[in-house]
Amino acid sequence: MEPTRHLVPIRTVSQLTGVNPVTLRAWERRHGLIRPRRTPKGHRLYSRDDIDLIHRILSLLDRGMSIGQVRHALEADEGTHQDTAASDNWAVYQSRMLSAITRFDEGALDETYNEVLALYPVSVVTQYLIVPLLEKIGRRWEAGEGTVAEEHFFGCYLRNKLGARFHHRPRHARGPRLLLACMPEEQHEIGLLLFALTAAGRGYDIVLLGANMPLEELPNAAEQSRSDAIVLSGSLKPESTVLDNDLPALVRDARLPVFVGGECSNWFADRMARAGVVPLGEDLEAGLRKLGKHLE
Repeated sequence: MEPTRHLVPIRTVSQLTGVNPVTLRAWERRHGLIRPRRTPKGHRLYSRDDIDLIHRILSLLDRGMSIGQVRHALEADEGTHQDTAASDNWAVYQSRMLSAITRFDEGALDETYNEVLALYPVSVVTQYLIVPLLEKIGRRWEAGEGTVAEEHFFGCYLRNKLGARFHHRPRHARGPRLLLACMPEEQHEIGLLLFALTAAGRGYDIVLLGANMPLEELPNAAEQSRSDAIVLSGSLKPESTVLDNDLPALVRDARLPVFVGGECSNWFADRMARAGVVPLGEDLEAGLRKLGKHLE
């Protein structure tokens, strides 16, 4: 079954989160932690919110909580969300930036963005402001409430900002070296830049290649740069030849771990796994945890 845009089957969720299907069913039946939708034939389908919830459960388990304590923590909303006042603050920042975007007011956009960066580290700003704002802009466009011009305006602004921040990052990383690139035909670099900044903040050494990278070029680039792994980013549906031929060839020729993040890694996780690629999903923190475990 090919997944829909918004729902994925249990095997895909297992690939993205590392939680086996038996455990996912137990979390649903015995503990009431997850409530997937069902097809007419009874097959479970999971939304992006369900996947985010699974990552939250894993984070709480990593802190040493029992599964019973996790349930109480989720019900009390402890350790998983910010308090109401803080959440309201992020909503205000999102509203201010969205208003500036709809007016094409770069000055107002810059003022809010710089104000937030003066208060919070870039990883927090990414998680609670930039990613939700990008999702909101995407929903507005899908609903016919926003325009392509607005999306391009913010994309150009953010690409310049993130690029400058990446350029001025510390250059003494001691972690594994990651070769980062966008999938073929993928022109949107924002997700890749956000991942690059977050990974650099965790001590990874980053080699950034940018948009629309031919996969056949990567083995040589990885060898010349002495990279330890290749990380690709994509939001578009890859061509079948990319999934079934080019990715397996990359894994074979590079002889390095190959990871794919972004929306395409959610919806085509099974085919990527068959190609020997590790799908990372869209959550930056969860993706980095998964990558780190594979590189240990």
